[in-house]
Amino acid sequence: MRKPTRIKNTGGFQQNLSAALLSTTLLVSGTALADQGKWQDAFDFQASYTGESATNVEGGERRGSAYAGQLFVGGELDLNTLFNWEDTKIHVAMTNRHGKNLAEHYIGNSTSVQEIFGGQNTRLARFTIASTFLDGDLELEGGRTVANISFLGSELCQYFQTNAACGNPTFVFRTSNFTWWPVSSWGGHAKYWLSSNTYFHTGIYEDNTSHQDLGDHGFDWATNEATGVVVPFTLGYQTTWDNDALPRRYEIGGWYDGADYTDPVFDEQGNYAALSGNDYAVRNGRSGVFARFEQTVTRPNPSTKEGLTLFGAVLTGTSGELIEDYYLKAGFVMRGTLASRPNDTIGFVFTRQQYTDEALEDQRILRAMNGGVGTPPSSQTMLELSYGYQLNQHVRIQPNVHYIINPDQFAERDRVSELDDAIVLGLRFDVNLAGLLIQ
Repeated sequence: MRKPTRIKNTGGFQQNLSAALLSTTLLVSGTALADQGKWQDAFDFQASYTGESATNVEGGERRGSAYAGQLFVGGELDLNTLFNWEDTKIHVAMTNRHGKNLAEHYIGNSTSVQEIFGGQNTRLARFTIASTFLDGDLELEGGRTVANISFLGSELCQYFQTNAACGNPTFVFRTSNFTWWPVSSWGGHAKYWLSSNTYFHTGIYEDNTSHQDLGDHGFDWATNEATGVVVPFTLGYQTTWDNDALPRRYEIGGWYDGADYTDPVFDEQGNYAALSGNDYAVRNGRSGVFARFEQTVTRPNPSTKEGLTLFGAVLTGTSGELIEDYYLKAGFVMRGTLASRPNDTIGFVFTRQQYTDEALEDQRILRAMNGGVGTPPSSQTMLELSYGYQLNQHVRIQPNVHYIINPDQFAERDRVSELDDAIVLGLRFDVNLAGLLIQ
């Protein structure tokens, strides 16, 4: 059995990043002496608010409602404008997340229908420096950041509320310590463009789950509680609305997570931990692979983004002791619902999480120990249908409905029977605060 490993020799990497960030902080402070107009040209202020309410109207554990929200404040500082540092920018982001999780309090499953919930508190979510090299073919970024804003994300997620698919496929978080917004740690990524549309993208991110604690604010940059790193990698092909009549993205890739994690069923002696009463064994090292696509199939007006885009993904594990065997996602987004509503959207997404035999056996044992019988269902399917109403340039309102088949038992491992399929009504709204404040 492999013993847990811990980071012991990352001082040089951290010192270089710390020095870079300290230097850029001093440079930013120095801009107070610069021409105010130049500063305004260099800094792209960003601020927004997203709210997500949800009500369980049928199934699950009980009826009830919950609201979660995120205030985002940040920006992008162009050092080329200030100091002639070509293609170099600083990214800064603070978040305040608040509210309650409907899944935890009323549905009873472990996958939220409010993707904005998680990492509660006020946090420094991002503080990085980014630049390009080799005539723009190589993009580098490093600092305090998260993996999921650079890998396995999609701009289509803004049209949904479910956490099963957004901001990333939930499988990667259930089977690794893939770092997620807004819980930042040390990390960086590099993207090399092999051609105008083809790229290889990889990164390395510190695994430090202690930063997920509610008392963490993102300013503790120590690594003494880190247990390893997660390394994602992707080979992709991508076009844009500007260079393709039907823009698309196709990716294959995977990740290796070298951090500690808990075995889903066995203790250190190889016995069922639920029966022995011992702690579940601590393992180290997991990996997985994925393939995904986004393909616009109709675009009646080449000067707008109106049209139908299809998307899908499949993820599976390749090593380690996992609670999920594979994950499937498929759906569509239709931009422009009526001739009079070119900026409205209709979105639909389907996800399926298939669990491993080991995770199901652990739950069967726990159920029996608490007086129940049988094994929980082997999968959880979640569906969402949404309509996005663009109220004006800065405000978007998005009612949605969710159907959850076989709500899982991972959040309540002592539950003795299945829950009924759940129907959830949701409402998401997004406000571009920067656009409202700066007009």
